Amino acid sequence: MILTNRLRGFSVMVAASAFALTAFSAQAQEIGASHLKAAHDAIAAIHATDSFDGILPQAAAALKQQLIQQNPDMQELITQTVDENTLALASRRADLEKESALAYAKAFSEKDLTEIAAFYSSEAGKKLIENGPIATRELVKAADIWQNGIARDLAEQVGEKLKAVAGTKAPAAEGAAAPEAPKN
Repeated sequence: MILTNRLRGFSVMVAASAFALTAFSAQAQEIGASHLKAAHDAIAAIHATDSFDGILPQAAAALKQQLIQQNPDMQELITQTVDENTLALASRRADLEKESALAYAKAFSEKDLTEIAAFYSSEAGKKLIENGPIATRELVKAADIWQNGIARDLAEQVGEKLKAVAGTKAPAAEGAAAPEAPKN
């Protein structure tokens, strides 16, 4: 028994070491230029970094507002200085694209990235990006209505069954169910 436990522990240790070695070697591999290009293409197709476009302009506007509030007499100089520095920092947006591409390249194979980019560049993919959030919102609404209906019907059926089996002594299922579904 002790030998079995030791062998089991040793085999777990060997398996964990092999997994760690595999993971380390995968991290150590260089990601090729074509793999990074496929990642950039996929990121562009799915608009993965578009939501970050407003960060610098928002930070600049907040800084302008704060500085002008503290020094109203320097409004023109503050506006000009913040605008100049904002333009100078705009080139750093490419850093985000590089880091995003690297993250996607680590997570997906070059073939996967190429297929992702191809799909999201197609008419169906573009339509999914455009209408997907609307469809998801409608699905959640439908699921809420369905959930409320199921809960109501379950409570009614169980209440009726209990009433039939136990007579009038059975507790009413009314009020114990989820909120009523909207009646259409």
